[in-house]
Amino acid sequence: MYKYLSLLIFLFPFMGNAQNPNKQKLDHADFDVWKSVSNAQISNNGEWVTYALTVERGDPIFFIHHVDSGKEYYFERGTDGKISADNQHVIFKIKNPVDSIRALKRKKVKSKDMPLDTLVIFNLAAGKAEHIPNVKSFGISEDWGQWLVYKNRIEPAKETAVDSIAVSGQESANEKKDSSAKKSKAKPKEFLVIRHLGSDFEQKIPKGKDFVFAEEKANILVSSESKDSTFDQGVYLFDTKAKKLTPLHQQKGVYKKLSFDKAGSQAAFLADLDTTDSKIRPFDLFYWQSNEKSAKKIDALTRLKADEEWLISEFDQLRFSEDNKRLFFGIAPPPILPDTTLLDEDKVNVEVWSWNDARLYTQQEVQKTNDQEYGFDAVWNITNDQFYALNDETIRDIRYDQHRTAKYALGAAREPYYETVSWEGFPEYRDVYRINLENGTKEKIATRIKATPRVSAAGKYFYWFNAIDTAWQVYSLKDQKLRTITNNNTVPFYDELNDRPMLPNSYGVMGWTKDDAQVLIYDRYDIWLADPMSAEAPRRLTDGRETKTRYRFIQTDRDADYIDPKGDWLLYVFNEKTKQSGYATMTLSSKPKNLVFGEFQFDRRPDKAKNAERYLYTKESFQIFPDLLTSDRSFKSPKRISDANPQQSLYSWGSTELYEWTSADGQRLQGQLVKPEGFDPNKKYPMIVNFYERSSDRLYRHRAPYPGRSTINYSFYASRGYLIFNPDVPYTVGYPGESAEKSVISGTLSLIDEGFVDKDRIGVQGHSWGGYQIAHLITRTNLFRCAESGAPVVNMFSAYGGIRWGSGLSRMFQYENTQSRIGGTIWEYPSRYVENSPIFFLDKIETPVLILHNDEDGAVPWYQGIEFFVGLRRLGKPAWLLNYNGEPHWPVKRQNRLDFNIRMQQFFDYYLMDAPIPIWMERGVPAIEKGIKQGLELKE
Repeated sequence: MYKYLSLLIFLFPFMGNAQNPNKQKLDHADFDVWKSVSNAQISNNGEWVTYALTVERGDPIFFIHHVDSGKEYYFERGTDGKISADNQHVIFKIKNPVDSIRALKRKKVKSKDMPLDTLVIFNLAAGKAEHIPNVKSFGISEDWGQWLVYKNRIEPAKETAVDSIAVSGQESANEKKDSSAKKSKAKPKEFLVIRHLGSDFEQKIPKGKDFVFAEEKANILVSSESKDSTFDQGVYLFDTKAKKLTPLHQQKGVYKKLSFDKAGSQAAFLADLDTTDSKIRPFDLFYWQSNEKSAKKIDALTRLKADEEWLISEFDQLRFSEDNKRLFFGIAPPPILPDTTLLDEDKVNVEVWSWNDARLYTQQEVQKTNDQEYGFDAVWNITNDQFYALNDETIRDIRYDQHRTAKYALGAAREPYYETVSWEGFPEYRDVYRINLENGTKEKIATRIKATPRVSAAGKYFYWFNAIDTAWQVYSLKDQKLRTITNNNTVPFYDELNDRPMLPNSYGVMGWTKDDAQVLIYDRYDIWLADPMSAEAPRRLTDGRETKTRYRFIQTDRDADYIDPKGDWLLYVFNEKTKQSGYATMTLSSKPKNLVFGEFQFDRRPDKAKNAERYLYTKESFQIFPDLLTSDRSFKSPKRISDANPQQSLYSWGSTELYEWTSADGQRLQGQLVKPEGFDPNKKYPMIVNFYERSSDRLYRHRAPYPGRSTINYSFYASRGYLIFNPDVPYTVGYPGESAEKSVISGTLSLIDEGFVDKDRIGVQGHSWGGYQIAHLITRTNLFRCAESGAPVVNMFSAYGGIRWGSGLSRMFQYENTQSRIGGTIWEYPSRYVENSPIFFLDKIETPVLILHNDEDGAVPWYQGIEFFVGLRRLGKPAWLLNYNGEPHWPVKRQNRLDFNIRMQQFFDYYLMDAPIPIWMERGVPAIEKGIKQGLELKE
């Protein structure tokens, strides 16, 4: 059922209580009340906006909003909305009630027997909705309207008990009958339905599987797995103009990777027509063009002169070039298959780690599926009927121009240097190749660059930021020369704030102008126009450095191939000093002019209607939720579209401000200071210090109540009377722990001197790198009454030789070159590893510690948390360790995140608010009570 709303009568009872003087404190139950805005979309003509309000556990609400009139329709449980390209319809799904699905799960109903969604076709002009039950998925063309494709399951006429319960959410009479009652034996039928939205016409395809829309011509390509005697398996072309379905190939088999060219006059697909039980699936490449009645098999492997056992890759997508002259596909060696005749007791399962492997065995394990599915690129030049293999075991990475029409592709070989990732990190070293797409020849043009090379928009250049030279370099494919187009004499084009012992990154490229005439490059603040042939020096277009204002381009044309040098550019603006942001406009010949700017965090990627000068975006602050807004390009008088959380006015909230102080080594630093609502500078408040590295740029970020996985929720704690301080931390290579001391302790002491912080009620909290720094801090100071340290490294010696199990990488690079900032190996700087390892100084700790570390942590070995805990326990120091079994670097499952947030609040409230101690802190939770009694009750 759908309902109509007026913006003047938005159906929330909370709105009348906006001035309620008795505001509530946020509690954990409120997490389920707060909504998020998702799936927002603006129609091509800018007249309609659709979005959903979602909660983490519960049913969403889907909205269809008319911008000019404010008319709004909403659908309970609606989601996944899409507006048709012709602005006439909105297509979306209605999910089954969450409570009903949970009830079925309790009854152990299998996933395949769960009820499907209902598809809704909403006619915007008529304001009417059509409902289609039992739909798996759907799609509409992004380029032309009026046609919808969806997968539909038609149930037998007689419903089973499970079906009845799924729809109603209640027990049916059938469910109460004898369980031996016979259910319908008829099986549901599945169809892929092609539907014309402007009429009742539809084309049903039994057991339809995949489908794809052409971009220009209104054709649809579909495949069928039908075993019905009246409809053959195969691939079919549906001509929407003629409303005709034509078989392109009909034969029993498996069909994959359907693809059109841009014009819709050519198609390609893969077909496995081998009906035996072979473990190797020999897919063939099929091709069709509009002047042919059916698709033909292309003997690509023979034409490529590939090894006899090689295959067409079933995992690589088929892609036509934009000019329709090339077809790209993948080829692969035969898979390595196990000996299925061996018994389990005869199988040897041993890992062989070799010192000269390019990748650690653990990396190979993580990347095993990618390796098994990897395909080498090949191209068919359709116009001259030539086939070429484009890469090999040496050149495994290929990049193309955006349309794949250029003469050359870029090949990158990183395998010869891949082992250096273990201690240097990313980007890897690479050799760069020029690959001729017209004849398949390859030529190396650069050796051992530490960069990520790319292809320019029109394909005339290769370019990269050379990390060693800290300069942008461009290789011309015309004269085959490499040029350095920037230097750092005027301003640095490398990361100025880099304080890791690694080569600095760049600030990125804005894009290329038409025909690759110029390239636009960012420095820390400004936009520079550079000549790729280096005939002219780069020219600065903006003047942000003088005021520490950062300008970044916003691409508003979804289909743009390049940046229009004659265009009126929209920019995102951010000031580093004040943290204010907004939008500005500029041209190539004029400086930026602010359109809107203030104490907010504006959406960095506003969505422009394709055919209208209307924008959909958000604006937020600590106190303002990022609701959807629309505006013209002036951004002066925005219209508010959503009102996700009007209940916020009922709660004590708080405010945030930028705090500045001088660190122990004389640096002027910034940080976020959150104050509770009604803050009185004459009172003393408990405070929690939470930090990571540099966070002050997020000053105006909204913090909705949410059970986070690793950090305190600022709104939640401010609502309950806490101050929160998040200081920026700059680092000195070799001394990360001491760097944190100088920043965090000095900032905390500075706030104590302000007079409103209770110096005896200060806690500290952080996770991962933040968890490490907290573990270090409490070995150096007793300033904090309690500390929560999540996933900390406490022993850099044992962690140095560990594995990041999520990626399979050695942890060495983290200490030698990246975040841990030691700057060398344990053999070069053993004293640094000792000084920065809290494990050696646990006897100095007098601060009670709550540790979170999960046993499936793929980033920090969880034995680090164990070392921390058992060391403190041995020394008789108050400590607790939380391990959510099977969870990674942080709790992911909602029930575990909520539990962690409750325990963390109880921990801080006990030490900083004199709250009663919970049972789990007083006596723990014995193993025999795990999962049964949580110990969350407070001691009376």
